[in-house]
Amino acid sequence: MTLADLRKFYRKNGKLIVTVISGALLVAAFAAGKLQYEQLSSALWILAAVIGGFGIAKSAVIQLRYKVLGIQALVTIASIGAILIGEYWEAAVVIFLFTFGGYLEALTLDRTRNALRSLMSLAPTTASVRRDGKIVTVDPQEVRPGEIVIVRPGEKLPVDGIVLKGEAQVNQASITGESVPVSKGPGEQVFSGTVNEVGFIEIETRRSGEDTTLARIISLVEEAQEQRAPTQQLIERFAKYYTPAIIVLAIGVFLLTRDPLVALTLLVISCPGALVISTPIAVVTGIGNAAGRGVLIKGGAHLERAGRINIVAMDKTGTLTKGELEVVNVRAFKGTADEAVFKAAVAEKMSEHHLGRAVLKKVPQGVALPDPEDFKVLPGRGVIARHGGRSLTVGNRRLLAETGFSLTAVAEAYVQGEEERGSTAVFLIEEGELLAVISLADTVREEAKDLISRLKQAGVKKVVMLTGDNERTARAIAGRLGIDEYRAELLPENKVEAIKELKKHGVVAMVGDGINDAPAMAAADIGIAMGAAGTDVAIETADIALMSDRLDRIAYTIGLSRKTLGIIMQNTAFSLLVVLLLVAGVLLKVVVLASGMFIHEASIFIVILNGMRLIRYGGGLSWRTDTRKDKEKGKGGTERPVQPGPA
Repeated sequence: MTLADLRKFYRKNGKLIVTVISGALLVAAFAAGKLQYEQLSSALWILAAVIGGFGIAKSAVIQLRYKVLGIQALVTIASIGAILIGEYWEAAVVIFLFTFGGYLEALTLDRTRNALRSLMSLAPTTASVRRDGKIVTVDPQEVRPGEIVIVRPGEKLPVDGIVLKGEAQVNQASITGESVPVSKGPGEQVFSGTVNEVGFIEIETRRSGEDTTLARIISLVEEAQEQRAPTQQLIERFAKYYTPAIIVLAIGVFLLTRDPLVALTLLVISCPGALVISTPIAVVTGIGNAAGRGVLIKGGAHLERAGRINIVAMDKTGTLTKGELEVVNVRAFKGTADEAVFKAAVAEKMSEHHLGRAVLKKVPQGVALPDPEDFKVLPGRGVIARHGGRSLTVGNRRLLAETGFSLTAVAEAYVQGEEERGSTAVFLIEEGELLAVISLADTVREEAKDLISRLKQAGVKKVVMLTGDNERTARAIAGRLGIDEYRAELLPENKVEAIKELKKHGVVAMVGDGINDAPAMAAADIGIAMGAAGTDVAIETADIALMSDRLDRIAYTIGLSRKTLGIIMQNTAFSLLVVLLLVAGVLLKVVVLASGMFIHEASIFIVILNGMRLIRYGGGLSWRTDTRKDKEKGKGGTERPVQPGPA
């Protein structure tokens, strides 16, 4: 083994090595004392203190250079003082307990980052790329956008891209948190770090290397775990003044009692070690837990704030519903239904709205749609176009009201009936005359009603649905799902106003798709984006991004945040109580230096263990079968249970 290897080994295992040597010297010193070798025993006690305390003293000096007076400085002062007054064994035991505690802290804290390391281990190491008619193996970082990547069964996908050829069952657990494979075929998006379990596919590269979704998730989780939560910032500000105050108190106690050991003991046991670590251990563990389940929480501040959510506002389309609108009925008041669909489709051809896409899907295959001669989008209301020299308007009730268009009694009665059944009515008007009413319906997610129930169980007081849909449709869906309150016929700016009004009554989370609802999400205390995988806007701007579109992740996230906030409060209260009891014990001369340090280190370890309980938090996510995507495609699928973790 070379010198460089030894240095590398020491850097990796330094705390363990120092702890073992210090502990061995303690045992030897104790044995020498029992054998009446007092001088040898004293020398071994001092040697144990020096070897164990060198690193501590070095850290204390470095901190002092940055005007930080931390626990390392207090332990160093106490140990030197104990040696000067002849309490060698006290100094050695204090140093050993502090060193051993530091090693245990590092060991247990390291476990809290398992989820992040698991994500990093999923990063692929090779990519098979088609170049110059040959398939060559390269580093994934070297793959360029537009290149064709070959993925065989059992291989990790090395890039983000679109499937060009073939079909495969892809396990997307690293991105969405779901371990059930989903079918991927031509035209569908796939992500780096996911696994091709069955099948053979060719992918056109869209992103590679550090630009992939997996790489961005890893980077954002790393940043989030380093960010300080508000409680942590408050405690650190408190510790900045608390530690010097303890030194002054210890000096005052010495002047009053003339007992240096009592003063030194007070100096050590009053260190706010457990208090300082009480928040970061919970935050790091909570964010890691979420990352492993496909939930990206952008920092400790968002995690802590989410724990106080008591009002949840939710978009309807694409959140509570599947966002897959279909034309369910066409009532023609002039001409035929087919003619109405054709004209509406021409008007909506240039539209990107989900209502327009639903109308376009109703046009029979093989029918050629001409481009509209003129086209204008009226956000939140509809579109205006021209075809064959005639004006066409396709819009909702709001557009009718703005243009002053009145429905006949027959048409109004028909529309009310459709809306009462939960359908959205779209009106087709040509040259100021109503041609037809097109009814569209969106399927409510099966798990939506269960979500509302679980949110209430998690402590949410009110669930509000915000939608641009009409009053009757909104009322029908809200009643079906058990939603407390709904706001209908809202434009994007109206949703922002609704969020601001709700914030007067509590901490508000806005759940949406991360794009259309971005203004409302930004206005809320917490913005939660659903189905964010592959969506740059959602991943970068949302406070919390749910990589899949599974509704149960919403209740899980809020439950995890509440659990984290509860553990932070528990740890903080416990840490303060321990310090108060130890101070009282020292002043009453019940607690001595060694036992005080033991209790102090034990309290830190208890705080860490309490924070690590979040590793196993599952928030009610349980064994279930999910073949949704396969069933929607009519491909059957392989049923496999998902075990996100015990609650």
